[in-house]
Amino acid sequence: MTGRNSGNWMWEQALELLEEATRLQRQFFEPRTPGSGAPCWEPPVDVIEADGQHWILVALPGVSPQRVHAAIDGSALIVQGERAMPAKSYPGAIRRLEIPYGRFERRIPIPPGRFELREQRFENGCLVIGLRRIV
Repeated sequence: MTGRNSGNWMWEQALELLEEATRLQRQFFEPRTPGSGAPCWEPPVDVIEADGQHWILVALPGVSPQRVHAAIDGSALIVQGERAMPAKSYPGAIRRLEIPYGRFERRIPIPPGRFELREQRFENGCLVIGLRRIV
């Protein structure tokens, strides 16, 4: 909390949290080396446990459902695919490009045990995945 007015500690704390959130967002969308065959970016996720099921929401606005694959691999759910550049080309120079494009992959750890992929749908720009524990 250096460099800010210490009389406004709540405001300072809020600003620090916003700075941390911005840093984390940049980390998730940090492009990796293209052409390496490795995914270029990782989409953010939310994981919710309710009524014995696990719901995973993967933020994928603008990604076609046909370009996404989800599968359970051991102790992780793997979501991978690709966000293509917009088909419509705009004349002019790119001034800012913050939306990540290209291949993506996200490995989401799941609790110990056996799970099945029960549901998979797109809703409001998110891939919603329902996992059910197999007994």
